[in-house]
Amino acid sequence: MVLLRQLLGDVLRQLRLRQGRTLREVSAAARVSLGYLSEVERGQKEASSELLAAICKALGVPLSHVLREVSDLLALAELQAEPVMAGAPQRERISETIPASPVPDSPEAIAGDAFRGDMVAA
Repeated sequence: MVLLRQLLGDVLRQLRLRQGRTLREVSAAARVSLGYLSEVERGQKEASSELLAAICKALGVPLSHVLREVSDLLALAELQAEPVMAGAPQRERISETIPASPVPDSPEAIAGDAFRGDMVAA
């Protein structure tokens, strides 16, 4: 069973590492102890909503983006544990549950690198 706190920690760690930042930098900006932030990233501690908001602010990433990434990872883990269509080959089960690429004129295609679900000016 995948734990939500482990997925959340993985997402936060990956965001921090992509920015090339240290635990010390982010913990200072979020006003969270270095040890506690480390435990959150390793999935050993459950972070409160206030703490998550502070960490996301320190990383410059909307909390909704982090939660969306966690949700996507959780959905994939659930699909791997309990396939949607019993009896179908694994490849078919996964491809039938994942939507096709956006249509070129769709809002998703026009948005480009914007966060999925964010509003963009046309």
